[in-house]
Parts: sequence; structure tokens; C-alpha cells
Amino acid sequence: MNRKLERASPWLLLIALVLAWQIICSGFQVSEFIFPSPLRILEQFAEHKATIAAHAWRTFWVTMAGFGLAILVGVLLGFAIGSSRLAYSAIYPLMTAFNALPKAAFVPILVVWFGIGVGPAVLTAFLISFFPIMVNIATGLATLEPELEDVLRVLGARRWDVLIKVGLPRSMPYFYASLKVAITLAFVGTTVSEMTAANEGIGYLLISAGSAMQMGLAFSGLVVVGAMAMLMYELFSALEKNTTAWAHRGSQH
Repeated sequence: MNRKLERASPWLLLIALVLAWQIICSGFQVSEFIFPSPLRILEQFAEHKATIAAHAWRTFWVTMAGFGLAILVGVLLGFAIGSSRLAYSAIYPLMTAFNALPKAAFVPILVVWFGIGVGPAVLTAFLISFFPIMVNIATGLATLEPELEDVLRVLGARRWDVLIKVGLPRSMPYFYASLKVAITLAFVGTTVSEMTAANEGIGYLLISAGSAMQMGLAFSGLVVVGAMAMLMYELFSALEKNTTAWAHRGSQH
């Protein structure tokens, strides 16, 4: 019973929030131009579903392209940083400083370099999402117990063997945790870029709907982005449970 309630709790909370939202909008007669009700958002979604679907598909595949690049670069950098104390000391502070820079500020620069379109959106998604992956891979490798490494070295294992056969498997829970964070950031990066440097995508739809005072349509776009991010989050959660169950057996109820 507790497990069923735990699984249903996010949906129950979502339903409660939507009902409260609708009651507030209806009870206080809030103008749809200020804050549309869930029913109005649903009406706008049904009315413009073809347009929303086209923009959502563009945002999705662009985000996946940037996210795939983030995984590749994040894993390689994380492995380099986590496997070497010198690299950790030299690279990690610089990457931390880079991550502190607002990624939206890069969009105008990327437009100058690559023009308006796919390029800036893919690169913005990449820039905003690779850091969590890099940090978690590096942390998983760098926190390998010295005692365990010493035992393995005594048994004849080389440094490379320790990293590949022990360090990387041990880093998998960190890796999946970073994917669940990074995918949401990737959608943010794509949407922000599309708001200023694209003529299609959910970000472009938000700007167009806002300028036309179609707030229900704008909120529909936001709901779609949130739904896509949530689905990808659940996908990585399922992969994590199926491939790293050994790391979570102590938390099973």
C-alpha cells in the first residue's frame, strides 16, 4: 500500500495543484491575459495542437543533439579530471568558473558565429548541461577509496585497470544522477536560445504567443517542455534502476 501511494503521490499532488489553480482562476475571475486557467490552456492546446507538436519536435531533437554532445564531452572531461590529481587541480577550478557564467549571454555570440537557427540552440543546450555530467563522473572516480585502490594494486592491478574495472562502475550512480539533472537543464538551454535566435521551436512559440497576447498558448508551450523533460527524467530513472540496482538495494522498501 505504501509503495502504491508513493508511486501515485506525484500525480495526486499535480492533480491537487491543477484543481487549486482552476478554482483560484474561476473564483477570482482572473483574466486569461494575465494568468490563464488550466481549462483555457487545454482549450488553446487542442486548438493549436498541430503547431505546438511541430515546435515541440524541433525543441526535442535539438535538445537531444546538445545533450548527446554534453554526455560525450562531460564523460571524457570527467574521466580526465577524476583519474588524475593534477588534472583535478588544474581543470576543475576553471570549469567551475566557466559554469558560473550565464549561458544566455553566450546566445548573441553564438548567433554571430553560427547564425540564427539550430547551431546556437544545440550549443546552448550543450553548454548548460555538460557540467553536471563532468562533475559527477569526476567525483565518482576521485572519491575511490585509497585502501581499495592499494589492495587492487598489490594484487597486480594497474592504474588503468582500477579506473576501468572499479572506478567507472562505481561512478554509474553518479552518472545517472547527473543525467537526470542535465536533461532538464538542456531543455532550458534550448528554449532560452530559441527565444532569441530561432524561427521555430517552443522558445520561439513562447515569444510569438506572448506578443499576440495568447497566454493560454504560451502556457501550453511551457507545459509541453515540462512534460518532455519529465519523460526523459523518468527514462533515466528507469535505466538507473535496471542497471545500478546494486547501488540502491539499501533503499528498497
